[in-house]
Amino acid sequence: QDQTQHLEIARDIAGRFNGIYGDTFILPEGYVPASGAKIMSLAEPTKKMSKSDENLNAFISMDDDTDAIMRKFKRAVTDSGSEIRRGADKPGITNLLNIYSLFADKSVEDAEREFEGAGYADFKLRVGEAVAAGIEPIRAEKNRLLADKGYIDKLLAEGAAKAEYIANKTLRKVYKKVGLLPRARI
Repeated sequence: QDQTQHLEIARDIAGRFNGIYGDTFILPEGYVPASGAKIMSLAEPTKKMSKSDENLNAFISMDDDTDAIMRKFKRAVTDSGSEIRRGADKPGITNLLNIYSLFADKSVEDAEREFEGAGYADFKLRVGEAVAAGIEPIRAEKNRLLADKGYIDKLLAEGAAKAEYIANKTLRKVYKKVGLLPRARI
């Protein structure tokens, strides 16, 4: 959700160019899911979660192991009262419900029903378990890939070649439409 402004400027520039020179660029379309578009800080649930936060307990990193994730969720800020429900008056619980629903592949409503009558400690434990279970395979695959430097170098080279081909194809169209001479190959 916080990238919407970047998408809008790209759409404006592409639309303006297309309006002057004819259809050249595809206007990018954004996708903002109904749930999980913005995850809030575990330490300050009224602020967006950010990996640049000085408080290491405020965010979850893909490099965090299960113990670190569990520790962070145990320390996550909750709200007064004991009811596990969404609401403007319960930003901490609302944030944890959103996170849980994403990792447990459930609606927030189903998550609320699941934790009806549960205490905050049990709730935070279950959220941490769901997140740890979701992140573990990603972290393991990342570590496996990073251990194979040859594969990474090959992938980067192939990706760069493909990106260069596509970019040059588009750039040739732009040069032609604008009336510039084609770029000399170096």
